[in-house]
Amino acid sequence: MNFYDFTVLNAQNEEIALSDYKGKVILVVNTASECGFTPQYKELQALYEKLEGEDFEILGFPCNQFGNQEPGSDEEIQSFCQVNFGVTFPILKKVNVKGPDAHPLFKYLTQEAPGLLLKDIKWNFTKFLIDSEGHVVDRFAPTTSPTKMESDIRKLL
Repeated sequence: MNFYDFTVLNAQNEEIALSDYKGKVILVVNTASECGFTPQYKELQALYEKLEGEDFEILGFPCNQFGNQEPGSDEEIQSFCQVNFGVTFPILKKVNVKGPDAHPLFKYLTQEAPGLLLKDIKWNFTKFLIDSEGHVVDRFAPTTSPTKMESDIRKLL
């Protein structure tokens, strides 16, 4: 099993096969609109604009499991990201990223790249780096600036 075996829903409830991203380096981020790390959207967008022509993609997955910091509807989240940060990378349907109701993709990601203490995602803006063959190659803490990940991403492009 790898990253490409999963499907997700976009904000309009349309199914997206992650196999559509074959050959691209992917950064998966669990996001939130009312978090201290929310300004990372700006850095993520800058990174996306810098690398999007190089087979790179960012997939944002809003999650409300950490301090209820993503209370909005999928439509409200889309608007917030576009208006406040000019986000053009995909912000998908809100999901759970931990616990028994975690989306299967996040169960897989945390199994493949467990955190320092436990597998579970501990907070918003945890990031997973996927290579162009669908393998999880790294996990970054919420405190890791997207800007600091550029060299790791470039090694995979």
